[in-house]
Parts: sequence; C-alpha cells; structure tokens
Amino acid sequence: MNGGLQMAKVYVFLSPGFEEVEAVGVVDILRRANVEVDMVSIGDTLEVTSTRNVTIRADIMFNQIQAEVDMLVLPGGIPGAPNLSLHEGLASLILTYNNMDKYLAAICAAPTVYGKMGLLKGKNATCYPGHEADLHGANIVLEEVVVDGKFITSRGMGTTIPFALKLVEVLVSAEEAKRIKDAILYGN
Repeated sequence: MNGGLQMAKVYVFLSPGFEEVEAVGVVDILRRANVEVDMVSIGDTLEVTSTRNVTIRADIMFNQIQAEVDMLVLPGGIPGAPNLSLHEGLASLILTYNNMDKYLAAICAAPTVYGKMGLLKGKNATCYPGHEADLHGANIVLEEVVVDGKFITSRGMGTTIPFALKLVEVLVSAEEAKRIKDAILYGN
C-alpha cells in the first residue's frame, strides 16, 4: 500500500471484555512491520480489562482520536464485541471510514459490529462460529481470514497470526508479511 513512502497507521479498539490475544497479537505483529498502532480505549479509563481479567493500558482514549488512519481494527471477545457495538462514537467513525473506502478489519465476534450495521451485505466474511446470523447479508466463508474489498475478517483467537499477517500484507507488503512470518517461526 504505502510502498515505503509513509508509515501506515492503525487504530485497534479496546472495549471491556476484549479478547486479549486478538488485540495484543495484532498490535505486536503490526508494530514488527513498523506500522504505527494506537490502542484506543472506548471505556472510561486507559486501563481496559479483557474477558480473562488481563488489564492492558491503551495508548489513547476514544475522544483523543485526532488523525485519519489507514485501518480500524476490532478485536473480538465477549462482552468485548457487543461493547464495541454499543459505542455510538465508534459506529459513527466506522461509517465515516466505510464511506472513505478505508480498511475495516475485525476478528472473532467483532465482525458482527460491521454486520449489524449492514456493511457486510453481499460481501464475503467470516467470524467466530455461532455468530454468523449477525453478519446480516454477508456471504459466510469458512476460512481463517477473508478479504473482500476493504473488509478483512477472521474467525477467532487461533487465527490471530494469519489475520495480523494479512493486515501487514495489505498495509505494507506481502514481502514484509513473509519476513515477519519467518521471523516468528509461524508455520515452520
């Protein structure tokens, strides 16, 4: 995407009850690719507690978002994904980014946020098993990672690495994704 001319930038949204591996794994791999990542708290404090009681300190609060970024990423988790759905400011931001044809990525139960907004209608998408009905109008594809235009969806914690590598591929390059895959010994 950027051909090395400018650093890509991403927001990863943390809500109470987020799935920690899906959030931190994505942040880790993107930062290995020199993608600028801000973890954004949609709660009341920078400290956000995951579904398994791991507390992560976000980089910024939602109301501190100032810059336009290349991609929005939603980690899953219960009640993390439903909490994302309830945040009106995030819903507005997602609609703005969709209208700007920016990348919208989500993993596990979080693709339902886009689905409930009607954004996946007619698109190929995937999610955690049992949440397909909330992908309103999407063509369900049972693959680890599904890309349809600017939407990137993935199935769950176990698909975090291929999901994050796909994000690197679309934001930086396939070569950088392969370099990181080899460096972390994924699939070797």
